[in-house]
Amino acid sequence: MNLQEYKTLLLVVTAILALLVASPALQRLLVYPQTEFFTEMWLLGPEHKAENYPFNITLNQNYDVFLGVSNHLGHCAYYEVQVKFRTQNQSAPDAFARTPSSLLPLHSFSVIVADKEAWELPVTFSFDYSYDENNSQVIFNRMLFNGAALNLNGYSATWDVEKSRFFGNFFFELWIYNDAVGGFTYHERYNDLKFNMTV
Repeated sequence: MNLQEYKTLLLVVTAILALLVASPALQRLLVYPQTEFFTEMWLLGPEHKAENYPFNITLNQNYDVFLGVSNHLGHCAYYEVQVKFRTQNQSAPDAFARTPSSLLPLHSFSVIVADKEAWELPVTFSFDYSYDENNSQVIFNRMLFNGAALNLNGYSATWDVEKSRFFGNFFFELWIYNDAVGGFTYHERYNDLKFNMTV
């Protein structure tokens, strides 16, 4: 071997050793794919599928859906689900502004979901309502939610000419416990059902 070959061999061995010694430090600098942290929220129809949701609502008729939450935040999470109802002139959650409805919840419940776990609740609901003397307005009395009576006094819906229906909107907002504020904050997720309140 001549001197040039020894220099080349020495450079290759030095480079390999340098990489082996530096590899733990390089691992900290390399960018690996990050896991995305998120929460899923879903609403399924009566057959436990994303179809056949109730729409034409009949007085005192029971309807079934399934509400679910899945935690992919990387830690255990404490959620609150707020149950709300609105008519066409009341506040809805805003997906673009990421704000909740300004309506007070009719009912709420809390659940703790471990990381990579899911929670699901079968929901049975019905509405008690009447019409005014001209059949031009629906006057709500109450809603049964899994057997609990929720007061809807003061809620009414007028005939929506554009959509040809008496509009009702039943929705669930997801809130999460925030240690920094010591309470629940809106988690920017909601699911809803839109109805036609039939005679």
